[in-house]
Amino acid sequence: MKELDGLVAIVTGAARNIGRSIALDLADGGAAVALVGRSDVAGLDSVAAEISERGGRARAVQADIAKPDDVKRMVAETLTHFGRIDILVNNAGIRPEAPLAEITLEDWRAVMAVSLEGPFLAAQAALSALEKTKGTIINIGGLTAYTGAMHRAHVVAAKAGLDGLTKALAVELAEKGVTVNLVSPGMIATARARPAPAHHKTRTTPLGRRGTPEEVSAMVRFLAGPNGRYITGQTIHVNGGVFLP
Repeated sequence: MKELDGLVAIVTGAARNIGRSIALDLADGGAAVALVGRSDVAGLDSVAAEISERGGRARAVQADIAKPDDVKRMVAETLTHFGRIDILVNNAGIRPEAPLAEITLEDWRAVMAVSLEGPFLAAQAALSALEKTKGTIINIGGLTAYTGAMHRAHVVAAKAGLDGLTKALAVELAEKGVTVNLVSPGMIATARARPAPAHHKTRTTPLGRRGTPEEVSAMVRFLAGPNGRYITGQTIHVNGGVFLP
């Protein structure tokens, strides 16, 4: 028996990097996983195949978490295919960089739609299912929500808002047995289509290295499992000591 046997998880932004690692870790723990992504269908299919090869169950679901109808369909497809929802991991986010003077209102709203409104929509859509299973919501935040960063006003604001949403939902849903926490990665070595963020050039960790996606997903798996269910409303930093709250 594995600690997540019989449970069902939704992981957004599951096609690569931290999201991929979270999906694999939850599947290795025994959970069936709905892999959600907006555009990288090949990436989702690749992760699903990898989970299957490791003896797990997964289903790729193409959905834009910034769109309410897509989010409702994401939840409906998961329930139709797997029958329940126990774990919701809100990992999807976008992190553009631009000086404040160059950030348009459209740019601002695009970041908010994915990184803050998306988790709100997903939590709301999955709420009934999570209440039935006394499940858990795990939001994936970011280091700069606590430290600030150059050229990331929209990203920092969205991730800081996600911290607040986590605390609000933890209090509201506690009586239903649903836990809500935030895992905040920092200085993680991931594959990037663009150059590394500007703040990575000015920060080093006391441990002297970057973290791995697997070190983030291990915390998510712990919170989703039976030994993490007395933890709620917390922000847990996985950052090698670069930020000490």
